[in-house]
Amino acid sequence: MATRKIEMNFSNTFEGEMIAPKGTVKIGVEEGTIEPYDLLFGSLGSCVYSTFLDIVNKKKAVFDHAEVIVTGEKRKEVPTTLKWCKVEFVIYGSTDEKGLTKAGELAAKYCSIYTTLAHVAEMSLEVTFK
Repeated sequence: MATRKIEMNFSNTFEGEMIAPKGTVKIGVEEGTIEPYDLLFGSLGSCVYSTFLDIVNKKKAVFDHAEVIVTGEKRKEVPTTLKWCKVEFVIYGSTDEKGLTKAGELAAKYCSIYTTLAHVAEMSLEVTFK
């Protein structure tokens, strides 16, 4: 990956905007904004899913669509790092449960954000089918 850069602009309160090369996100605690751990969980979920898709495409596995659910808890002790985090894939429209479950396991292993967070938190990934 090449060098990446984002910019953030804030008011004198916790109200701002993250500007990335391909889009923007409003940051804050008010309705219509995203909080820091929401950004972290979104980054984790999208990174694991992107890695999952790379593996699925190599295996030529097929499914209709997926939901990614990320749940976690911060520690109460300072610094309040992530205590645990669970990533759930709900896969729809597949007959290859074994192959897609293995792809999920490999995605957790090779996703850089998942691996980074695993240094401070107990991480898990679950794949279910509907």
